Amino acid sequence: MTTVEAYAKLNLALVVGVAGADGYHELWTLFQRISLSDTITLEAADDLEVVGFADDTLVARALEAVATEAAVAPRWRVTIDKRIPVAAGLGGGSADAAAALQLASATLPNPLPPATLHRLARTLGADVPFFLQQGPCVGTGDGSVLEPVELPQGYTIVLALPHDEVKESTGAVYRRFDERNGGDGFAERRAAAEQVLRTMRSPEDLGALPPNDLAQSPLAAELRAAGAFHADASGAGPAVFGLFLHAGEAATVAASIETRAQVWLCEPAW
Repeated sequence: MTTVEAYAKLNLALVVGVAGADGYHELWTLFQRISLSDTITLEAADDLEVVGFADDTLVARALEAVATEAAVAPRWRVTIDKRIPVAAGLGGGSADAAAALQLASATLPNPLPPATLHRLARTLGADVPFFLQQGPCVGTGDGSVLEPVELPQGYTIVLALPHDEVKESTGAVYRRFDERNGGDGFAERRAAAEQVLRTMRSPEDLGALPPNDLAQSPLAAELRAAGAFHADASGAGPAVFGLFLHAGEAATVAASIETRAQVWLCEPAW
């Protein structure tokens, strides 16, 4: 039996272009893990079984992908202790799937090489490969082309899931983006984000990143007004984050919104 933590992510920036012929939009995104996590436990079993989260499909698919690649029977039991909110823009399902890929591969007589795990991860979702990496990354292409980057880590995160916001399907979010020609000016916004990254020296510099192209929330503006040096929606939302230099200030702000949102205080995670 092996147990690992599967950490959620933030998109500290998400710049989106037009859809290509394959239907995928070109992205430039800045991924950062955070300390909110699910716990994933894998053990040998007679058959494939995933317990603890009834709605899972992605972990089961990850285990099947490893078994098919290694030409073995998928004889694993995975238990998911779910704490990352579902369909919130935090990548919880993808983090769980990546953990399952790595844990199942490690049980094989010849574990799968990293390039193979990356390929399998990409078939599960564009952000699954990030969760196989260590540290922050820039994601380009559809988000699965990854480049490790150094980012300042000295801040506290107020993470909020507003009670009155309903998660749209990712497809609906992208359709609305296309209808307003949101991809126009992608090259300029990407260049601006890359310039921020090149000149970044302190956590506050994250505040110069361009706003999320896909999702916005009035709560982000409220967090900035309350002292966050960077605040935005993550992914396609509806989760919202605010970054604070001082943990005490973050705790005060978190307490002020807890009647309107599910709130967590988090730290950057590697």
